[in-house]
Amino acid sequence: MPHEIPAPKYTAQEAFERLLTVMNTLRTDCPWDRKQTMQTLRHLTIEEMYELADAILENDTEEIKKELGDLMMHLVFYAKIASEEKAFDIVDVLNTVCDKLINRHPHIYAEVQVNDAEDVKSNWEQLKLKEGNTSVLAGVPKSLPALVKAYRIQDKVRGVGFDWEDTKQVWDKVEEELAEFKAEFNIEKSEALNAEKAEQEFGDLLFSLINYARHIGINPESALEKTNKKFIRRFMYLEQKAKENHKNLQDMTLQEMDVLWTQAKHSE
Repeated sequence: MPHEIPAPKYTAQEAFERLLTVMNTLRTDCPWDRKQTMQTLRHLTIEEMYELADAILENDTEEIKKELGDLMMHLVFYAKIASEEKAFDIVDVLNTVCDKLINRHPHIYAEVQVNDAEDVKSNWEQLKLKEGNTSVLAGVPKSLPALVKAYRIQDKVRGVGFDWEDTKQVWDKVEEELAEFKAEFNIEKSEALNAEKAEQEFGDLLFSLINYARHIGINPESALEKTNKKFIRRFMYLEQKAKENHKNLQDMTLQEMDVLWTQAKHSE
């Protein structure tokens, strides 16, 4: 017999309890949900995170709402599996994060004084070290994409004062790294003189550019993804126009494609 679906009018507490009830039912009655483990859910959760990130970049509030719901379901799912294994349950999860937030905001829940958001970040990192972290960088996930990881590394060490004093110094570092990269790469012949060293210098250049972006308030991951989306949008315009002209891109010259590319730019 189908399970009853209550009318959608709830308080925040009732809505959360409803999700827990639905999760319990699915875990019991649905063959797919029943067979899942933390390991099988992991890649799906990563996918949901990227879908949420896409929705945020697109500023699509309706899609953000849906993706937050999907992610919330995953969090509850993990807690359900853990409770079956007698490891912890959703109450433990919620209390743990509440305790952490209270302990790391002594300017709210204790007598510590702060002047601005930078003081809060600095206190946060110091408190993490007192809690047993062996390094300020211990909390940076190893599996983060390299660009995001670089940004987080720089932001983390900034919290303990390891940072350039002004933006000009950061740009000077970018120019220094660019010069070192160019010295390892023959620009005219477009071939690496020492591929391994050139790769290292290129990595240093990217790291310094990410640092500069952080200093001027640009999130490099968001900036690059917006550029990716812009390129895709323009290239698809190029493909569509070529199709309308009964041409294949493979048969067109670069100059012909460049004309359509310019049209794509102007159309925006």
